[in-house]
Amino acid sequence: MWYCSNLNICVAVNKDVVPIKDLLNMAYRGETSKQGWTSEADLIAGDTRADEKTVQEVMQQTGSIFLIYKSNQQKIIGCINIQQLNSSINLGMFSVLPHLQGAGIGKQLLLAAEEFAQHININAIYMSVISLRTELIDWYNRCGYMDTGERKPFNEDGLTGNHLKKLEFMVLKKIKT
Repeated sequence: MWYCSNLNICVAVNKDVVPIKDLLNMAYRGETSKQGWTSEADLIAGDTRADEKTVQEVMQQTGSIFLIYKSNQQKIIGCINIQQLNSSINLGMFSVLPHLQGAGIGKQLLLAAEEFAQHININAIYMSVISLRTELIDWYNRCGYMDTGERKPFNEDGLTGNHLKKLEFMVLKKIKT
């Protein structure tokens, strides 16, 4: 069993699905998201990044866990999804409440995800980021994640909003040694 070295971070359970869904929507979509620097509101119209069903499905996938960051009041203020895929992990659904972005919570979650990967003896960590989000990509670069050169289409899905620009994902990778 893995225990995070950061006492504010733990593995999410079923009762956390709704707060995670709410956090993802606040961090990425709509006017509230614009309080932070990770908003996609200027790229994707709408208020939905994820619904309860999607979060539940991701949580129940084999090899998938959510790490959540809880405030001292036990409110979920950050999360990251880790999915083990053979000899690598993929990070996604990474978010922090907009008004708390820049306070180091995201960095702590990212480090916890890397710590988890090390615990399960995986050193290749991947993530997909919208290629137009240069400020976010720069932050990941400073954290050791590099562009693999791979691009993936970002197709509209009828749930997460209409794209306001042509979007694609850039795949980033970090090798932990």
